[in-house]
Amino acid sequence: MSVFAKPIVSNIILPPVWRALPGSQTMFLSCPIREACFAGTRGPGKTDSMLMSFAQYCGLGYGDYWRGVIFRRNYKHLDDIISKSKRWFNRSAQAPRFLAGSSQLKWVWPTGEELLLRAFEDQEDYWSYHGHEYPFIGWEELTSWPSIDCYESMKSCNRSSFQGTERLPHLPRLIRSSTNPFGVGHNWVKTYFIDPAPYGNVIVDPSGNKRVCLFGSVKENPYLGEEYIKTLESITDINKRKAWLEGSWDITSGGMFDDLWRSEKHVVKPFAIPYSWRITRSFDWGSSKPFSCGWWAVSDGTEATMRDGTKKIFPRKTMFRIAEWYGCTDKPNEGLRMPARVVAQGILIRERQMGIENRCQGGPADSAIYAVTDEESIGQNMEKEGVFWTPADKRPGSRKNGWELIRDRLNSVISEDQNEKPGMYIFDTCRDFIRTMPHIGRDKKDQDDVDTEAEDHIADEVRYMVLSADHVVHKLQITGV
Repeated sequence: MSVFAKPIVSNIILPPVWRALPGSQTMFLSCPIREACFAGTRGPGKTDSMLMSFAQYCGLGYGDYWRGVIFRRNYKHLDDIISKSKRWFNRSAQAPRFLAGSSQLKWVWPTGEELLLRAFEDQEDYWSYHGHEYPFIGWEELTSWPSIDCYESMKSCNRSSFQGTERLPHLPRLIRSSTNPFGVGHNWVKTYFIDPAPYGNVIVDPSGNKRVCLFGSVKENPYLGEEYIKTLESITDINKRKAWLEGSWDITSGGMFDDLWRSEKHVVKPFAIPYSWRITRSFDWGSSKPFSCGWWAVSDGTEATMRDGTKKIFPRKTMFRIAEWYGCTDKPNEGLRMPARVVAQGILIRERQMGIENRCQGGPADSAIYAVTDEESIGQNMEKEGVFWTPADKRPGSRKNGWELIRDRLNSVISEDQNEKPGMYIFDTCRDFIRTMPHIGRDKKDQDDVDTEAEDHIADEVRYMVLSADHVVHKLQITGV
């Protein structure tokens, strides 16, 4: 597939300015599905493919109806795509012009088509595009956005008022993205594009909308050569190497805990909790965003029988996440909007189903649930159903302290002295913890805190629990429960 072929000169057809490589580039440009993500390793030519996905429809007769925008998270990251667009578009026989100024970065074709290059940092930026028509929307390095919110909000702009002609009855509506697995948005992109179906298989959501993810490899690109592949092979960070060289999504990436998380050690099969251990729960409220309730067993040093029948003694204060209820829809980071009383009822139902209703004691919850609105607080409404909490520690410095305490516990599990310090283990049934917690990113402005734009609700709930752990054990010693 060639784009921007030169005109005939003296009956000689000059070679095209750019030609799609066989394989993933060709599939990406010819993909008929509205939403298509070009994922994989570094180096298969994803940026070029993104530009040409738009350019291939220029000069066909759509004129100014064919309008597109390609986003990066920040303006400084637009440099690469601007450079590559100039490399190809300035050589095109169609002669588009690049306009650069304080308020515009865009290509304009003599036939009316426009391609805007813009930064889209957070959800507030959507209002700069509200009501606009963009039949083509592109997202470069999709995992650089911490949540799906920006991507989702712009779907409303993927439209056109083109009425069709006899020659052109239809104008495409395309949402295109490129990415590799390494980035702060690893989790939501994996959930949206990777987990539902293998590469190349069309995903159909409940509304009938379709999307697909295509895989590209550096080995498809003959212009980079063995030297570039050896450069990727020499990367010392194992997660970055697997992401950039193999395109593997089975990594932890850019996170607060990824350097310490080892699923083969931290994740365990459920086992019967010794009666002398304390069972409690922690909670982070959410309505439009998810709520999170986690149930925990805290070791008192009594021997436990593991699923395989082996006996093991864990250090006192060691915590096990034995169950969870994550209140979200099928869409990442979208809450169920349940009333507080219904959530409380659901908590009690689950405790009866687990057979722990007489053992479970109320643990920490976000103190904000006790703020009074509409005469009664969320916490008071939950108490009316029989669900009680203690206010979580939210004193100055508690956030960073909590993250560090979680890191200490994760490290204790993988360190040589794992039998001496309390750790943290997760039952393999706690899938939302495993899905979100290991991948949560650091705040770019404060590396000692997490990115609050990410799906951080389970992380907050876990932090409340860890901060209260000393109090929990003290209570355990007094009551003898």
